[in-house]
Amino acid sequence: MADGNETVVYFSEQVVVLCSCALSFLGSSLIILTYIIWADLRTTPRRLLVFLSVSDWLSAVSYAYGVWRVFRTDSLDCIAQGAVSTFANTSSFFWTVAIAVYLYVFIVRSNQRAADSLVWCFHIVSWGVPLAITVAAVCLYKIGYDASEVSVGWCWVRIHAPDRILWMLLTGKIWEFLAYLTLPVLYILIKRHIHIAHAALSEYRPILATRPPSQSFSSMADMKLTLIPIIFIVLRIWSTVRFILLLADSPARQHPVLVTLHGIGNTSQGAANCIMFVLLTRPLRTRLCAALFCCSKCRTDSQDAAQRLLAGQDASTPREEDSSSRVGTDR
Repeated sequence: MADGNETVVYFSEQVVVLCSCALSFLGSSLIILTYIIWADLRTTPRRLLVFLSVSDWLSAVSYAYGVWRVFRTDSLDCIAQGAVSTFANTSSFFWTVAIAVYLYVFIVRSNQRAADSLVWCFHIVSWGVPLAITVAAVCLYKIGYDASEVSVGWCWVRIHAPDRILWMLLTGKIWEFLAYLTLPVLYILIKRHIHIAHAALSEYRPILATRPPSQSFSSMADMKLTLIPIIFIVLRIWSTVRFILLLADSPARQHPVLVTLHGIGNTSQGAANCIMFVLLTRPLRTRLCAALFCCSKCRTDSQDAAQRLLAGQDASTPREEDSSSRVGTDR
């Protein structure tokens, strides 16, 4: 499986993880594009989802390059890839927590103004802290070849760094652990508040049955943002397991199944968010289907027009030949 501390990344694992990166790239791109195209969908929660998708997009691209290359040395592109993936991955942690905090303030505290005022703080923390950590790690020569100890071909913290466990924590793991603790608490509080609100509303449903649904809260698509923490934990847990096995110096961290799950989990956030908040969200799904139908209809109309034009030209050719023959006969 591996020689010494090096974890072998098999070709089948590369293919699977590269496919996961491609799906995450497409999913993140679709979330960003739908936000740009349709102005009425530009709510604050969905804008936060776009910022998360930017981080996931960068992660997918940098991880894909690392998995494709499977670095063996501290080359310049290894360091560059490791820096980008470290920044994007850490930023993704912060934006995931930021979304949960926003939803807690907006839904549980019922204070949209306070929630909106936090957005600029989210930007400072979610972009600034990862950038500062990444710059420090690069300047101190901590980013480089890690023998896929807690990665799948890409570069992260140098394997020969004497304090590499500390830098593994600083460049990702400590924020991942804090997210594991913070997200379930916020998620449970949000779901509890929604459950209580629905229970209180149930006795008034006969009165409100003929009234249109209230627009005071976010749309159903935005409510699905509460599922982001669950998706985050399910996808990230494999990376955490491998890190714990590294601390225990267990060779189980090099098992191909665990390595593959780690690769899929670290690169699938964008794809999972796209499925939940684009493909499984009816308003967006309807608009996408309509847009695809229009494009297909336009292509069909263009082809029909071209065929009619060609048919008209074919029909006019015999008429021209008949006219020419009649003129020749008259002469």
